Amino acid sequence: MSARNRELANLVAVGVLTGLGFASVYIARQSVISAGSVSYALIFLGLYLGAHGVARIAVPWADPYLLPLTGLLTAIGLTEIYRLGPSDAFRQGFWIVFGVVVFGAALIFLRIDFRALESYKYLFGVSAVGLLVLPALPVIGTRINGARLWVKLGPLQFQPGELAKIALIVFLAGYLREKREVLAQGRLKDFGPLLLIWGAAMLVLVETNDLGSALLYFGIFLAMLYVATGRAAFVGLGIALFVAGAAVAYRTIGRVQDRVDCWLNPWHDVHGLCYQTVQGTYSIGNGGFGGTGLGRGTFTTTGGSDLIPYVNTDFIYSALAQELGLVGVAAVLLLYMVFALRGFRISMLAEDGFSKLLAAGLTFAFALQAFINVAGLVRVAPLTGITLPFVSYGGSSIVANFLLLAGLLLVSNRANAPR
Repeated sequence: MSARNRELANLVAVGVLTGLGFASVYIARQSVISAGSVSYALIFLGLYLGAHGVARIAVPWADPYLLPLTGLLTAIGLTEIYRLGPSDAFRQGFWIVFGVVVFGAALIFLRIDFRALESYKYLFGVSAVGLLVLPALPVIGTRINGARLWVKLGPLQFQPGELAKIALIVFLAGYLREKREVLAQGRLKDFGPLLLIWGAAMLVLVETNDLGSALLYFGIFLAMLYVATGRAAFVGLGIALFVAGAAVAYRTIGRVQDRVDCWLNPWHDVHGLCYQTVQGTYSIGNGGFGGTGLGRGTFTTTGGSDLIPYVNTDFIYSALAQELGLVGVAAVLLLYMVFALRGFRISMLAEDGFSKLLAAGLTFAFALQAFINVAGLVRVAPLTGITLPFVSYGGSSIVANFLLLAGLLLVSNRANAPR
């Protein structure tokens, strides 16, 4: 069976699972199986069959498992979001459609040679900083939950930091490919442009109080620097600087101190700052080993108010853990692990330095974002507000991750194409 036919077969299986998921929610909420569950599954399957058709034409030799994995993750997220609020599920569905359109456009326009992006690496670097600056502007920037992450233009509200992540990875891949040898020798002058753009990004993130994204960007920077140079000393120095910076941030930024205190001991909270953390922990514990079942979790009080604020965004893993149990969320985490495995395999198969670094950076960003989200909810690390890729509610994250998927498929297609 060819790679694209394996992809098609896996997508059909994803469509069946999506129908079963929606049917379970309908049964739990209405005690009947509605035709709506079947229609949702058919629409979802048709959307991904369209994406498959574009991939078959534009990247015929690409990895056959990444698109089905993406379909399954988005199906899990959409099903759980529908269970939590049908109106949010409609909006999430719109963003998935838009993300697939962007995904297809990226494959078509870059199918000949995506490596042309390397010629514009400095433009991507400056664009990344510019996108991060947008939420700090006084008119269009919007502060939500203490962090200034959003840009609002009329009815449209989006998070430019998600797209900045992709732009920064392209810049790092291009610059590190060009300077990898001299950087490995430790020549300080060659670190100048790298540290300038990265440092500007870090300052903007701290200024906008988006410390979760700062952690994500810092991790991407260290990982790609290590892949390019092979110098573990750079990683050790970076971790030491991070620890020192975290200590300073804890003493000087009240938001960071609150998050760390809620991480260490949320049960001694007297001001209600740790309420969300505590409720998320209760939700995970309530799921037990097998879960309560899709649509049977408890997320509202008898009065109708939410037990977990913003449960469909950065706390959706807690909802999944309650309804799917330990077995279910372990399977979800396994999907992320397989996605990361395929991504790093693509990086190893790539023949040129830019492609290797691009694939490694995109994959590490995806895996690290998932880890930061889950680690904050199970209290392995402080809560950051980072979303769970392809699962959490949010249009900006969906579109950015579909661009990430397109980049991996482009690299994979070139690596696997017959010479």
